[in-house]
Parts: sequence; structure tokens; C-alpha cells
Amino acid sequence: MLSWADVAAVIFDMDGLVLDTEKTYRMAWREAGRAMHQDLPDVFLDALSGLSMDAVLRTIEGFCGPGFDPSEFNRLSAACWRDYVTARGIEVKSGFHSLRDYLEREGIPYCLATNSAAANAEECLQLAGLGGVFSTVITRDQVERGKPAPDIFLKAAAALGVSIDRCIVLEDSSAGIEAAFNAGALPVMAPSALPVDAATVARCRFVLNDLTELLGVMSG
Repeated sequence: MLSWADVAAVIFDMDGLVLDTEKTYRMAWREAGRAMHQDLPDVFLDALSGLSMDAVLRTIEGFCGPGFDPSEFNRLSAACWRDYVTARGIEVKSGFHSLRDYLEREGIPYCLATNSAAANAEECLQLAGLGGVFSTVITRDQVERGKPAPDIFLKAAAALGVSIDRCIVLEDSSAGIEAAFNAGALPVMAPSALPVDAATVARCRFVLNDLTELLGVMSG
């Protein structure tokens, strides 16, 4: 059993964990693929969850093969994504606000650590009405390697001034859980896509349906 007494800080992932953005990215990638006469299956797009954009583009380029233009794909998908979220906004995932309220009441530090670039992270948070909610935000462009490397979480713990082995890392993707595990953190998963592979589950302290469950599974 994991106790709050064991926890010095909580590190939140952004995409698919705090914000319901994964479905918007998959939609944009699918539409950009269609515009370039490429069929990107759902199972393939689901496997991109948690990767940085440069890793996403490399993976899609490898899937599509010779003649694929990653720069054009990035341009098309970005335009499609922006049109979608500008019209509809971005939803905050269930349980985030209540969990944040608890951390504030108990004086437990928290921050955001995302594979997104800083400009994209700021735009997403603003569109979701969370601008200024996180006083500390660690992004892909602040570290040498993105997830599944541990760099982002190690930098987040250093920024909070706590030991990584006392940080709960909340993630929705296998890549994020791998990064948290490799960093030596306390990985907790609320998956944005199912099923979750056995190796990922084995790395987690808990696997939740959503963030609303975390307070119930933690001891006082």
C-alpha cells in the first residue's frame, strides 16, 4: 500500500492524463494521412500515445515508407488540430480538479511534465482553461531526451526540490510509465487507451480508471 506519507510531490503528465488531447491528436494525424493518401489504422495511432512529436513523425514516416514528407504531414496535422480545438476547446480529464484541490489543501507540491513543446503545452492549457494552474511546467524542449527516457521526470523532481523516488508520476501511456519507472519514481497509470500491456502494468504502483480513484487507493 502506498501512503501519502511516502510522497513528497506529484508529477502530472499532460496529454491524455490532465487533458483529453489524445483523441484530438489521433484525429488530426488520421486526417493528415488521408490528405496524403495514407491510411493510418487506429491501432497504429494508439501506439503513438505518449511519444514526443519528433518521435511521432519518425514512426509515421517509417510506417508510410519512401516518398513520405514528414514536414508536410506535420503542417497538415497541426492545421487540422488547431481548427478542431479552436472550435471545441479541450476537455479536462475527470478527477483532475478534485485531486489538485486535495494537493493544495495538504500542501503537497505538484507540477506538469510533458513530452509536448513549451508553446504547445501553453496553448493546450489555455484552451482547457488551465492557464497558470501549474507554477512549474517541464517540457520536451527543456531536456535532451523525451519520454520514454527519464529526463523529463528527473528534471521535474529537481525543479520541485524533492527526490524522484518520493514522487508519484501520473501517466496515461506506456511510454510515460516506462519513463517514470526508469527515473525511479512511483508510477501510477490512468490509461487513455486500452488494453494496457502486461509489462506496463508490472511497472505501476496502481492502474486507475481515472484520476478520481487515486485518493481512494492511497492510504492516509
